[in-house]
Amino acid sequence: MLFRENKILGVFDEAKSKDFQAKTVVDASGKFIIPGLWDMHVHFGGGDTLIEENKNLFPLYIAHGITGIRDAAADLSTSVLQWRDQIAKGELAGPTLFTSGPKLEGYKSSWVGDIEVSTPPEVDKMLDSLQGLKVDFVKITDNTIKPDIYLYILQEAKKRSMKTSGHVPFALTMDEVSSAGLGSVEHMSYVLKAGSTRDKEVADKVRRGQLTARLASPMVMQSFDEATALAVYKRMAKNGTFVVPTLNISRTVAYLDQDNHQNDTYLQYIGQGLKNTYAWRVSRVAKDDANAIADRHAVYEKSSSLLPLLQKSGVTIMAGIDAGFLNSYVYPGLGLHHELGYFVKAGLTPLQALQSAIIPGPVFLKKTALYGDIAPGKSADIVLLDRNPLLDISATQAINTVVLRGKVYDRNALDALLADAKKKAGK
Repeated sequence: MLFRENKILGVFDEAKSKDFQAKTVVDASGKFIIPGLWDMHVHFGGGDTLIEENKNLFPLYIAHGITGIRDAAADLSTSVLQWRDQIAKGELAGPTLFTSGPKLEGYKSSWVGDIEVSTPPEVDKMLDSLQGLKVDFVKITDNTIKPDIYLYILQEAKKRSMKTSGHVPFALTMDEVSSAGLGSVEHMSYVLKAGSTRDKEVADKVRRGQLTARLASPMVMQSFDEATALAVYKRMAKNGTFVVPTLNISRTVAYLDQDNHQNDTYLQYIGQGLKNTYAWRVSRVAKDDANAIADRHAVYEKSSSLLPLLQKSGVTIMAGIDAGFLNSYVYPGLGLHHELGYFVKAGLTPLQALQSAIIPGPVFLKKTALYGDIAPGKSADIVLLDRNPLLDISATQAINTVVLRGKVYDRNALDALLADAKKKAGK
């Protein structure tokens, strides 16, 4: 393989390599080569005082072979947009960054940094604003947004050829949002609800104010039906609706009663300000009684078990871990490798898990001309592994070398990135 600057020029037989003289030669003998990994659900946030701590996370992604990330909104959009452009210009070292900018929500959202909308004219104005920022997609969540406004956002974004990603309000069915054009569903809880024979009933009751999403969860679990789910998932596949499972965060929170993560060595790479934001989620689940803890476990196990059914239905599974502020002990960089391990444990093959972190991201963002493959004309984003990930998915962690936009990071350079991240986190 030959690359110049940031592009792959060609992939040749070894014999043809004699025709070229290279400045830098990477010996890949006995190694396994894969395209760079993409994490399609990360967050940068926590307020202006944590801007530097968030910025210091970029080397962690590079050190773990992650060459592309999708920021799914928080409260540092101005900084993230700036970082995106600096990385693209080569002024800041980091994985190629894509972002939604601020996300769309209803009035009185509980999240800082949201754009709050409640009428079609407000939606139109905000979509104009997001297009002006040249965001890579539109993120919508389900905290206070009105169901009709949610659907209107999807409709208008589709007219503008803007990709969408979001949570699914319990007042809407999966069929409604998928047929309206939702690009990617974030988190498996919504996929679980979609397989309930009472999905429409639950949506109608939530819409009329007769039921809360929290109280609806037991109904969803009890009424899950595989045949119903398969039919819905096939319609999702037909509509091109992707799913980002985010099993890592779900499992971490579900099983905090068994592992509080206080002894995680990776905490040494996370700044104290970001670690402090973990307390919100930890303290919330600490209030759960035995029944609530059992329910958490059951929901995770059931949700994760649906991955093979999604795969069978033809739904594209896209890897992303929800790493960032608030999301306790889900670590930038390493967390994606854990996610792929959970995919395999849930029933996907190592190949399917690996593909989820390489192929769908560029497809979703319409960037396949540059990413997702090792071929002439593609970005020189390459990872060399010491072991075969198709035999054991944990081999994605056995990283020998990372090439990011043509810059080569050997094992010593990767270790230096980690050492520097540790030093900055400790300040």
